[in-house]
Amino acid sequence: MKKYRIAIIGAGPSGYFAIQSLLNSANEEIDFQIDLIEKLPIPWGLVRWGVAPDHPKIRTVGKVFEKLANDPRVKLYGNVEVGKDVSIDDLKKQYDAVVIATGAPIGKKLGIPGENLKNSISAAEFVPWYNGHFDYTDLDIDLDFQTAVIVGAGNVAMDCGRILAITPDELQETDLAAYALEKFKNSKVKNTYIVARRSLEHAAFTSAELRDLPKLEHTNVIVDQSDVALAHREIDLEKADKELVHNLQAFTEISEKSKPNLERTLEFRFCLTPKEIHGKEKVEGITFQINRMENGKAIPTDETLTISCGLVVSAIGYETQSIPGLKLTNGKVPNENGYVEDNLYVVGWAKRGPSGVIGTNKSDANEVMHLLIEKLAQPKEMNGIENLLPGNLKIINQRNWEAINSFEIAEGEKIGRPRLKVTNWEEAVNIGLQGNQ
Repeated sequence: MKKYRIAIIGAGPSGYFAIQSLLNSANEEIDFQIDLIEKLPIPWGLVRWGVAPDHPKIRTVGKVFEKLANDPRVKLYGNVEVGKDVSIDDLKKQYDAVVIATGAPIGKKLGIPGENLKNSISAAEFVPWYNGHFDYTDLDIDLDFQTAVIVGAGNVAMDCGRILAITPDELQETDLAAYALEKFKNSKVKNTYIVARRSLEHAAFTSAELRDLPKLEHTNVIVDQSDVALAHREIDLEKADKELVHNLQAFTEISEKSKPNLERTLEFRFCLTPKEIHGKEKVEGITFQINRMENGKAIPTDETLTISCGLVVSAIGYETQSIPGLKLTNGKVPNENGYVEDNLYVVGWAKRGPSGVIGTNKSDANEVMHLLIEKLAQPKEMNGIENLLPGNLKIINQRNWEAINSFEIAEGEKIGRPRLKVTNWEEAVNIGLQGNQ
C-alpha cells in the first residue's frame, strides 16, 4: 500500500472537508497521513470566528470536524504560522502534496473618502471582534449613537445588521465574546440599515436567512413594498432561479409583516452606492448616490441620500491574506481547478473567493482532492513537519484543543451560557498545554 503525507494549511471548513475527502478516498492501494497546520491555537476557522453567535445550529458542523480530527491518520499542529515558523517551500519538499485552505480574512475596501474615520470598519474586523478572535479583541468600537449602516448585500452584511439590531438579552444566550456582550448591553443603537448597490432581486442573501428575520421578537424588520414591486416587474418568476424566487417570497413576507410599535429597526435599502463617509474624528454620516436599474446594472443618477449615523460597516467581500512564498492575484491564489504549481493545491475561499455557504466548501474540496490524488506519484518517505519547527514552539495538538474547548464550555455553564470564549492567545495556549499534564 502507498501511504502519502499531505499537509493542509488552515483548520477551517475547507481544510476539514479536504481531510474528509482524502480519508474517504483511502482504499487497499493508497492511504494518507494528514498534518493540519493552523496559525491559531484554536481550530474551526470560519465556524468559530465567522458564524453569527445567534445561529448556533450552523456550528454543529464542528462535530464533523472533531470526528475527522480524532482519526489516527490526522494530526493537528495549532499555533504554527506558515511563513514564520515554517516555509511553504520546506513543506512542499517534505510532503507529497500541500493544500492551502487559509480562507479569505481580509475585508475589501469601499475606496471612498472618510473610510479611515473611527467607526468606519470592515465586516472582516467587526465579525471576528464580536466572535472573540484574538487579533481583534482590542478593536475600538463606539456604539454610543442611534443609527448604524451596513454596506453590502450578502449574508455577512445581514449578520452584522442583525447582531446590531437585536437586544442584549437575545445575545446573552449565545457564545458572543464577553467583552462584546458588555459593549452591546451599553449600546444606544436602535436603527440599523443594510444598504445594497443594486435592486432587491440582485441581493445575495440566502432565503433561509431572510425567512428568520420576521421571527425577531424585538426588532421591526423593514423592506419597502415598492422595492418588492420593482423586483416583481424586473424578473420572470417562471424562468427565474429557484433561490431567487425563494428570496423574493421572503422579502415579500417581510414587507407585509412590519411591526412599527417596536423601538428597534432593521431596514433594507436598495439602489444606493456609497460615495463619502462624513465626520471630523469619527463617523457622523454617509452619503450615497441614488441609482436606477437598467438591464441589471446600477446606473448612477444626479440624486444623493445622506444618512446620519455613528457606525459604517462595509461587507462587500474578502481577500486572501498573503503568505511568504505564495502568489496572490485579485485576492485569491491563482489556480487551475485548485491546482497551483508543483505539488501545491488550494481549496475554499482562497481558491475561488468569498462565495457560497460553509457547505459549498465540501464539494469544492472534494473536487480538488480528487485532482490531487490523480497527480500523486511515488510517496516521498519524508518526515513531515516535525523536524522543520523551532524546538521552543508551543504546538497545540488535538488533545490540547479539546482541553481549551472543555474549559470554555465549563466556564460558560457557570453563567448560563453555551461557552465562555477564551479571547487571549497566550491564555488559550496555556490552557491547552495543561491538557498534556
